[in-house]
Amino acid sequence: MNYLKNVSTLWIDREKCTGCGMCVEVCPRGVLEILDRKASITDLDACIECGACQRNCAFGALSVQAGVGCAQALINAMITGGEPNCDCGGKGNNEAGCC
Repeated sequence: MNYLKNVSTLWIDREKCTGCGMCVEVCPRGVLEILDRKASITDLDACIECGACQRNCAFGALSVQAGVGCAQALINAMITGGEPNCDCGGKGNNEAGCC
């Protein structure tokens, strides 16, 4: 499932990456893989910006603005059982229609 096209903030600094594979292990969406002994993004649009990869990278090679926008709204809705509300419209509701 892809959420939004071309909006993920996920980025890899391949110079810092050691290829340990921790990011691959913790990514719930399978967005990352190890290629040529370095982390590589396989499907950027599948990233839900949960931040697991960044928090578990001991070398600071991954960067993502965890918990931004619609991805966080979807995660919160799954946890709470409520409706997604990303507040993209700034009105405290889902009027923007992004979720």
